[in-house]
Amino acid sequence: MNISVVIICKNGSARIAETLASVQGIGKEILLYDSGSTDNSVEIAKSYGAVIASGSWEGYGRNRYKASQLATYDWILMLDTDEVLDEELKEAIIRIDLAAEQWVYNMRYKNFFGTTQMKFGEWGNDSHIRMANRKKVQIDQEIVHEKLFLQPGLHIKTLDGYIKHYTVDDSIDYARKAMEYASLSAAKYKTQGRHATFIKIYFAPAFAFIQNYFFKMGFRDGWKGFVCAGMTAWYTFMKYTKLKELERQSIPVAKNEVHTESVIMPALKAVELN
Repeated sequence: MNISVVIICKNGSARIAETLASVQGIGKEILLYDSGSTDNSVEIAKSYGAVIASGSWEGYGRNRYKASQLATYDWILMLDTDEVLDEELKEAIIRIDLAAEQWVYNMRYKNFFGTTQMKFGEWGNDSHIRMANRKKVQIDQEIVHEKLFLQPGLHIKTLDGYIKHYTVDDSIDYARKAMEYASLSAAKYKTQGRHATFIKIYFAPAFAFIQNYFFKMGFRDGWKGFVCAGMTAWYTFMKYTKLKELERQSIPVAKNEVHTESVIMPALKAVELN
């Protein structure tokens, strides 16, 4: 099949072998876009026949965009190094009619906290578009929480099967990633001219906890459900606190940290990519 599996990577050796094994036989190319890994991610990828491209880390959206442009084929399956396709999803992808370019493909997720699948809360009922023809879509080049912009006339189809997403290993890993995303989100918001209001700092975290723990029934995931809801609230508090600091200190955001140069037509439909 004329599909390029495109994976962005930086120190992803913990799961990358499982990721690469799960996509064997799907397309004619696996392209790993590496951003300075210091572990053996690149060596593992080469052992699975992946084509290696290298570049600096410029944010999730920017790197995913650059990687997709380097791919040989127009049909792109976009993955991260902690995402593993199950057999049902793999078979569903293989059955796709690539001549039908009007479709983009949504994939459901099973998100894991360590070895536990989180079935409720923020991580439950999760899905993202992960496969599309690059001639029909445009990847937002934001540093974090990037979007996919769809041309008019495209249709979204959810495939059978799941992506197993090994999100965090433990609470310490979770806290580290939450702080990283909080800093990136604050930088993104500053370039967009958004402000850290009193409500955002003090009420948005509480609402995030209530929404994920009670309304989305995160409590049904046990103590890990409480951790997830609490960590999301903390992340929400920290991103707006960091934004307030950036505003008060007038800290400029480096041009190579946040990319807003992608030109988006107003008619395009935006969907969350990650």
